[in-house]
Amino acid sequence: MSDDLRTLIVDALVEVAPEIDPADVRDDEPVQEQFDLDSMDFLAFLEGVAARTGVEIPERAYRDVETIAGCVTYVAAARSA
Repeated sequence: MSDDLRTLIVDALVEVAPEIDPADVRDDEPVQEQFDLDSMDFLAFLEGVAARTGVEIPERAYRDVETIAGCVTYVAAARSA
């Protein structure tokens, strides 16, 4: 997993929920469950990911990006496509 890409994605999460300590983020657990995010917060998180990485995430891919690891994989694949 790209550490730089993971950092960008975690930064997007912390922007939506500033009370999150980046050290507490688990890569393989859904972010909505980890941090009790509602659907609007999750959408704001994905918008932040798009702003930081240049990769738009369509609704059909939401299940693929529900974890930090999944998000990193999705964005990395989209960047190399």
